[in-house]
Amino acid sequence: MQIHHIRYFLAVCNTLNFTKAAEQSNVSQPALSRAIHQLEAEVGGLLLRRERNLTQLTDLGNLMKPHFEKIIDGLGDIKKESKRFLTTDSAKLKLGVMCTIGPTRFAGILGNFAREAKGMTVQFDEDSLSSIKQKLESGEVEIALMASSEVLLGELHCQLLYRERFVVAFPSGHRFAKMKTVSFSDTHGENYLSRINCEYFNYLMELTNKSGAVHNDVYESEREDWIQNLVLGGMGICFMPEFSVVVPGLQTRPLTEPEVWRDVCIATMPGRRYSGAAKSFMKSARDIKFATSQFAVAPSRSLALADN
Repeated sequence: MQIHHIRYFLAVCNTLNFTKAAEQSNVSQPALSRAIHQLEAEVGGLLLRRERNLTQLTDLGNLMKPHFEKIIDGLGDIKKESKRFLTTDSAKLKLGVMCTIGPTRFAGILGNFAREAKGMTVQFDEDSLSSIKQKLESGEVEIALMASSEVLLGELHCQLLYRERFVVAFPSGHRFAKMKTVSFSDTHGENYLSRINCEYFNYLMELTNKSGAVHNDVYESEREDWIQNLVLGGMGICFMPEFSVVVPGLQTRPLTEPEVWRDVCIATMPGRRYSGAAKSFMKSARDIKFATSQFAVAPSRSLALADN
């Protein structure tokens, strides 16, 4: 059943005249008549009765007319909904955010986005690296803010936003406060608070072991804010990315021997079409000029992401 056949039928219903209906539909009268005959063949009976200059709907025509009108109205609703979704002023963006990314810089991206796409609704999905990657691949989120090594991100396309250095966080009055940098070996004997979702956790612990340092593992949590508050309260130290620090008063020093850096990027699925909302968000993120690390210029990348 062709949509234009239904449109031609409804045009005849409105005019009760084949000639006028053909003119309104921008087709020839023979073409319109053939379309009506084909529609009648599909429904299995006459829809219109044509007697000289008089055209009337049959009982079947009167029965089918409201159903055909619903079909055409439904198509109009589909187009409106599609346009509403694709227009950034009213679309909703489903955004995945890796939970170890600091909110301060993320808020800057959102602020720039809000100025360029007023009325936009953003739905956040904050989770671990593996979960966000899975949701991005399945389409549960359209784009994601992530940070990790190439090995973990695999086939995802990554647009680099900024680089940040790993630091050691400690409370006020700690012995590290007198040091400009802290090596892994310097952390020997310290109570350590573990960030469970840290994507570099195993690598950082490997560097700790190689340095000969031994920590006292006293607490672990998925909550970044809990860990930072416990560090501030004097319960131990923690390794974390420099821009993830959000608790006022928390002291940090850059880790050395070796230095560890990570790249924060916008991750997308290669070949997948983006909505207008996603395109607008990525443009807003690209337009931001992030300040570099407060500690030093990043060296050539090792664990950092390649800029695809």
